[in-house]
Amino acid sequence: MKIETKALHSGYKPENGGPGTIPIVQSTTYRFDSCDHVAALFDKPTEFMYSRFANPTCDAVEKKIAELEGGIACMLTSSGQAASLLSVLNLCSSGDSFIASTAIYGGTINLFGFTLKKLGIECIWVNVDATYDEICKAIKPNTKCIFGETIANPALTVFDFETWAKAAHDNYLPLIVDNTFATPVNCRPFEWGADIVVHSTTKYMDGHAVQGGGCIVDSGNFDWEKAYKATGKFADMIEPDESYHGLTYVGDFGKAAYIVKARTQLMRDFGCYPAAQSAFYLNLGLETLPIRMERYVQNAMKVAEFLKTSDKIAKITYPGLKGDKYYDLAQKYMPEGTCGVIAISIKGGRQAAVRFMDALKLAIDEVHVADIRTCVLHPASATHRQLTDEQLVKAGIDGGLVRVSVGLENVEDIIADLKQALEKV
Repeated sequence: MKIETKALHSGYKPENGGPGTIPIVQSTTYRFDSCDHVAALFDKPTEFMYSRFANPTCDAVEKKIAELEGGIACMLTSSGQAASLLSVLNLCSSGDSFIASTAIYGGTINLFGFTLKKLGIECIWVNVDATYDEICKAIKPNTKCIFGETIANPALTVFDFETWAKAAHDNYLPLIVDNTFATPVNCRPFEWGADIVVHSTTKYMDGHAVQGGGCIVDSGNFDWEKAYKATGKFADMIEPDESYHGLTYVGDFGKAAYIVKARTQLMRDFGCYPAAQSAFYLNLGLETLPIRMERYVQNAMKVAEFLKTSDKIAKITYPGLKGDKYYDLAQKYMPEGTCGVIAISIKGGRQAAVRFMDALKLAIDEVHVADIRTCVLHPASATHRQLTDEQLVKAGIDGGLVRVSVGLENVEDIIADLKQALEKV
């Protein structure tokens, strides 16, 4: 099936006479007819037993997302931050390190650079435009994975998958990619060498700003056993897990080892699983994701072309625009389009950017992005407020930068609103 069809039909197959849409299973528990049945699930979790681990409604949505991304399994989380956190904690322990691109979401920078540091895990920052040799040089003996973002929020850099994947795999490391902005409609990272994909489903996947969420998708492609034999890393994928009755993830679950470990260890202990109702809402967004992404890109291209003509703007960043620094990479990895987010730098810096945003009438000033409604944000004052000036520069952010998330309104109305606000700067 093509992706438009998968968005509607994957994950849930109605039985004869059954409900046509995914039912909401609003239950924390599942009943069994014997003690031995329950005991067997604690030896090898293959069925629903408690909704902190899994739920039938969530499971159907997980299967759909896995099919959209081309992976073998998916685990929903309560937020995109939770997905990023668990994706790394599933591989790293105190005393380990991992590499992350400097051009990633500001909240993730804080999570990796400060919070994980408190847990004894070092994040090694590498420029998003680094060469193969530069990436390899940054890898330490205790490095366990590499993390990047398809289209960085809000710098809108484009991740060079092939360069980073080669560096990761030549050093027996898995590559984790945040694919939130591109979505599987516009980019499928597994086809370019990524091993794990994470999303903030709060954004385009949900699309309607009704609930937060995230997910981790496992490609099933990384050879944990080969990496273990070559480096001694990832022993917890190969050796028995004493916290789960001696389960061996690769031995018992093969290609699904990573995602099963994330569920049985981390979801068990952190409990950041979404409610069935949230998964139901997410599915409604997923059903229209392909057609929405097409319109987001169409509107954003027209808005970006308009913004290029304004003498109030010092710089515009949109990888779909010819002449953009990342245009060629965008055409390579996302030939059907990138996303609906544009970054502009208003002449006059922070104060001019604030005047512009306060003058908007249609576009909403909110701490959100990738909504069906056009919205704006001043990252230096909001999502990236905790970063130092040096970190802001590395993340591609200046005081005049405004993130414009183009929505699904009539594009002429969007442009008229931006035009009248620019006139007030």
